[in-house]
Amino acid sequence: MREEAATTLSEVSDAWLVGRARELNAVGQHSDPASQRSTIREADNLLAEAQRRGEPRIVAQLLRHCAAMRLATPDLVDSADPLLDELLSHTRRHGLDVLQADAHALRGRRALLAGSEDSALTEVAHGLAMLDEELVPDRTLGRRSWDRLLATSLIDIGLVLTQLGVYEMADEVMARAHQRIRESGGPHEIAVHMINRCRMLLGWGLRLERIGQDDEANARFSTASAIAVAVEGPWRESLFPRVSDRPAAEQLPVLGAAHALAQPHEEHIERLEVLRTQDRAIHPREKIIVAIALSRCLVRAGRGDEAVDLLADTRTELENDTSEPTLRISLAREYAHLTELDSTDLHDALREYALELETELWTMRQARLSTLVTRLENSRLSHKHDAITRQALQDPLTGLSNRRALDDRLETLLNEPDAQPLAVALVDLDGFKSVNDRCSHAEGDDVLRTVAVTLRDTLRTDDFVARYGGDEFVVLLPGATLGAAEAALQRTVEAVDRLPPELSRGVTLSIGVVAMRPQESAAQVLARADAAMYQAKRDGGNRVAALSGASTTPQSRPAADHSTWIPPDAL
Repeated sequence: MREEAATTLSEVSDAWLVGRARELNAVGQHSDPASQRSTIREADNLLAEAQRRGEPRIVAQLLRHCAAMRLATPDLVDSADPLLDELLSHTRRHGLDVLQADAHALRGRRALLAGSEDSALTEVAHGLAMLDEELVPDRTLGRRSWDRLLATSLIDIGLVLTQLGVYEMADEVMARAHQRIRESGGPHEIAVHMINRCRMLLGWGLRLERIGQDDEANARFSTASAIAVAVEGPWRESLFPRVSDRPAAEQLPVLGAAHALAQPHEEHIERLEVLRTQDRAIHPREKIIVAIALSRCLVRAGRGDEAVDLLADTRTELENDTSEPTLRISLAREYAHLTELDSTDLHDALREYALELETELWTMRQARLSTLVTRLENSRLSHKHDAITRQALQDPLTGLSNRRALDDRLETLLNEPDAQPLAVALVDLDGFKSVNDRCSHAEGDDVLRTVAVTLRDTLRTDDFVARYGGDEFVVLLPGATLGAAEAALQRTVEAVDRLPPELSRGVTLSIGVVAMRPQESAAQVLARADAAMYQAKRDGGNRVAALSGASTTPQSRPAADHSTWIPPDAL
């Protein structure tokens, strides 16, 4: 973080945090190692601020950017593991399906970096299954932001499929991303998508060459070259660092390679050599694609020995890299193709053998695709089963747990010693009836959803929030003393009171909270919480009334003045 901005981080908006993280992610992928580490440190500061605020969607996006930046930095890949685990558990806990699918995609990328193609297949199947159905946009994010997140998840899945060599499915996933980007994407999202599609087409073309389908391969290369020309406009308005007076093909290796593979010629040599040796970090996939493209241009210029040396050096450099299994075979093939052999008969025999080997590899690739399809179907069934189970325990309007889930959870907590002390709160909306009378039931439903989101997001992740019925909610706070629960719920009251009028319609909260007594039943504790809530109503509403175990008269506290409102912290 720039020095002058570091002291004001708490004053910036949530949107600024996400936007700055996106910018850092873009910059970090096209920087030298020292700059990559600097951008990661700044992104970590943004994540810490987002976690302090506690808004789940913002935290998830910051976790995603911080993890992705580490995956692109060879020396820091291992440090991405805890962030990926946290991202997956966080998105699952808060029902953020699109970002959870992206977590699986990034875990798939991590698995490939560790050399585990089987794990990558499983992760990408989980991610695809979550995005396979018609998803309902997250109203809290807004349609445009939600579309962008969905496109990002699809692109990340498409990248893993590309690395695995499952190009047909990668193409389908990229096409879905294109639809979302066309509707809601800005220049940066458009540029990212076009660059990734160009990369996929080049890998696909190289794979088709290996089984003798040269015409199909050339078609892929030509399309990639056309994309490399078309990306120029959005590239100049993207977040990527760039030199303004140079075309994108002279700054991004994959774009320069696209032109060279489409039409190998010595005119591309100087540009590719610059791209290959530039200061910024270059991903293994780019090193391989550029090396193959440059070698072909060198051969056209009569510099075959240099081409062989180039390919040999690239193979040695990437000897221990496992992230691009399909492209590594293409690199080995290119090297073998250029290596001179003394005997023409031996050359023909080896070429025939290589073709047979490639045919066998193609069959194995089809088996990999079949494995992916099978796991995808299993993930779909599992996801559908989980969704049905979730629906049975979920209020359809607010997405919170329903009365049945509340009963189950309360009974469980009553029998768990670790849950004690246990605070139970009943929440009622002040002025909700007038919203339905004055506005409409549809707007009343919007208010209920807004209050539900605020309840869930201002409390701890371990706290349980359920819709009790109508405009009433119940909150279970395990491990919280009555005083701690009252303070936490007070913050919730103040958060609702601070909502913009167009969201809250003037509704506030009356909350009654009690501490669970020994041997008390669920019905009894809810009845006492209800009595405390009515005391809050009688005291004017917009407050919390706490009923201690030894008292029958709840003590209520009104919402604090807005100027002294404090953001929620963990209890």
